[in-house]
Amino acid sequence: MSDLLGQGIYFFNAGRYFEAHESWEDLWRVTQGPLRLFYQGLVQAAVGLHHLQQGNLNGARAQLTKSVAKLEGYPPRLCQIENDKLVNDLRQILQEGEWRPIVIVHDQKPVVQSEG
Repeated sequence: MSDLLGQGIYFFNAGRYFEAHESWEDLWRVTQGPLRLFYQGLVQAAVGLHHLQQGNLNGARAQLTKSVAKLEGYPPRLCQIENDKLVNDLRQILQEGEWRPIVIVHDQKPVVQSEG
């Protein structure tokens, strides 16, 4: 897993969606091929959740809808991420229209950066 992907997951799981978006956008910019749209879907998920945290429901819905459309086209597990869980969590947030923390599961456990 690339450092930028791991950093983005760490920030996302900590509710730091702007920073997650920044890490994944850097990764997306340098990626070619089929993973490019997957990374773009991650960027859009982070942006959508950031909008939702800020009370921008329209912006959140637009970005989360784009994210789900991209991510659902990929396998249930990709880049060691439980993509099907992420997509289902994002769909639930779209239906509810309310922010709640979600965690990207990596290898059956959340990615957490060690302190120290």
